[in-house]
Amino acid sequence: MSDHFKLQVPGATAAGTINVTAPYDGELIATIETGDATAVETALSTAHHLFTDKKNWLSAQQRIDVLEKAAAIMQSRFEELAIEAAREGGKPLPDSKVEVTRAIDGMKNCVEVLRSEHGEEVPMSRNAASMNRLAFTTREPIGVVVAISAFNHPLNLAVHQVGPAIASGCPVIIKPAEDTPLSCFRLINILYEAGLPEEWCQGIVTSDHETATQLVSDRRVGFFSFIGSARVGWMLRAKLAPGTRCALEHGGVAPVIVAADTDMDDTVPLLAKAGFYHAGQVCVSVQRIFAHESIAQTLAKRIADTGNKMKTGDPTRADTEIGPLIRHTETERIDEWVRDAIDKGAKCLSGGKKISESCYQATVLYDPPDDAIISNNEIFGPVVCIYPYTDIDDAISRANRLDVAFQASVFSTNIDTCMYAFKRLDASAVMVNDHTAFRVDWMPFAGLKHSGHGVGGIPHTFKDMQIEKMMVIRSPSL
Repeated sequence: MSDHFKLQVPGATAAGTINVTAPYDGELIATIETGDATAVETALSTAHHLFTDKKNWLSAQQRIDVLEKAAAIMQSRFEELAIEAAREGGKPLPDSKVEVTRAIDGMKNCVEVLRSEHGEEVPMSRNAASMNRLAFTTREPIGVVVAISAFNHPLNLAVHQVGPAIASGCPVIIKPAEDTPLSCFRLINILYEAGLPEEWCQGIVTSDHETATQLVSDRRVGFFSFIGSARVGWMLRAKLAPGTRCALEHGGVAPVIVAADTDMDDTVPLLAKAGFYHAGQVCVSVQRIFAHESIAQTLAKRIADTGNKMKTGDPTRADTEIGPLIRHTETERIDEWVRDAIDKGAKCLSGGKKISESCYQATVLYDPPDDAIISNNEIFGPVVCIYPYTDIDDAISRANRLDVAFQASVFSTNIDTCMYAFKRLDASAVMVNDHTAFRVDWMPFAGLKHSGHGVGGIPHTFKDMQIEKMMVIRSPSL
């Protein structure tokens, strides 16, 4: 029997329902109510009223209590949250357990940043104009937060958007991805159970794209948080009301530089895991590997061999390493891009075929040409490309030639080679002897160029969702 999730907008009436199905086998998991323009207006009006009447604001102690209790509830339901995230999103169960662990830690991180929140003294009495004055800043919530989330980490991404909003004192309205809304709605219900008044965190799956745009573009929105495709993110940013601040997190086509002296036994497992993890549906997944020509073929073959040994299938099984694509249309698209690369001269060392409507083989392509679709766009699938190079400057130039820049990495036992690549790669973060998908949730996480706007990571999002307010005191006693 499937579950049913109600619209989480107090006082609103549902416009309809949609089915949420498992991407692996199409099984119906749940139905969820949708909201129309009237529901969006109700949500915005409620959130705006909470924010504008400062008597409604939650104290820091109240917010800490809610977040701590929510983390404890999540821990007590660890197995349920993991298996349900795996079912709706297709990420294999072992990796979904990692996601739940991160989500719980993220809630605790929200408590940490809230406990350490403080303003700063602004120097005075430094010239005649500033004499007899004391100035300092405090921090206040920025306003109503509207968040749109992506499908690939359905619980942890919601934590990254909702958690900092609650910690900063902002009412938040979140629209999760239609493919994976259930983990987000479970999180919201846990927050209610932990004592958060329902009006402070509302959840809505909109009935159409126009309604979603209405939610984002309203003048009452103080901050817009978006995680998803560049096409949608930049379009919505252009529709924001004047004064609305935002952070956009899109994707990249993560480059890796592998020098001739790399430790192959250490490098191969890292690159294979980060290339095929969650079927490649990660915004900083390993996709483009530029390897020195003396080792390129060996590296490619070993990654292919590793991928061939990975089990693809039902994400709820403990031994599955690669799960399904989120939609059947994505499986078809990935196959088309792989065919395009092979037709243009790439050598397919492994994979290259659909396993089913929902699953694709772990695929390694050797030396796709620059005009192949896959050499210029984020594949978001279990496909890794290896490009041989003779000169590291040429490899870096090729790595930098796209209009996206996110995380990158370099593998070498020579620190000078690593520093050389670090200084020259277009990236917000460069991992040394580690894969491009490394992340802990308190570090800055930012897409550059077409890959995004602003900086993610819980402490950075927390700060973005607040304003600095300064007090200047004039006294003859100072």
